[in-house]
Amino acid sequence: QVQLEESGGGLVQPGGSLTLSCAVSGRTFRSTTMAWFRQASGKEREFVAATWNGSRTRYIDSVKDRFIISRDNAKSTVYLQMNSVQPEDTAVYYCAAALYARTITGVSEYDYWGQGNQVTVTS
Repeated sequence: QVQLEESGGGLVQPGGSLTLSCAVSGRTFRSTTMAWFRQASGKEREFVAATWNGSRTRYIDSVKDRFIISRDNAKSTVYLQMNSVQPEDTAVYYCAAALYARTITGVSEYDYWGQGNQVTVTS
């Protein structure tokens, strides 16, 4: 059974930073595509960032140059470092794992999901 356990959400002021973590168990982590999605209130879940094939990464345009996705294969953990956060970044953030993701960004491509962590950007 594959499990994803997230941590690190909370309140942060505009312009501040926050790091989310997602620990994976039950599967060989190194070869797994890992991603972060988010879902704001009343909106659909959207792709934020992904890492796969060692060091390849992809981001949505709105977080490029602000967020960094990284992974520690020794700890089977993926991170999302969120810098210069803005109120529009407020959402529930989900960690996801895919056995195979053709487009990387599709919600339906991911097989396992974390429980979600609320991130609220407010002054």
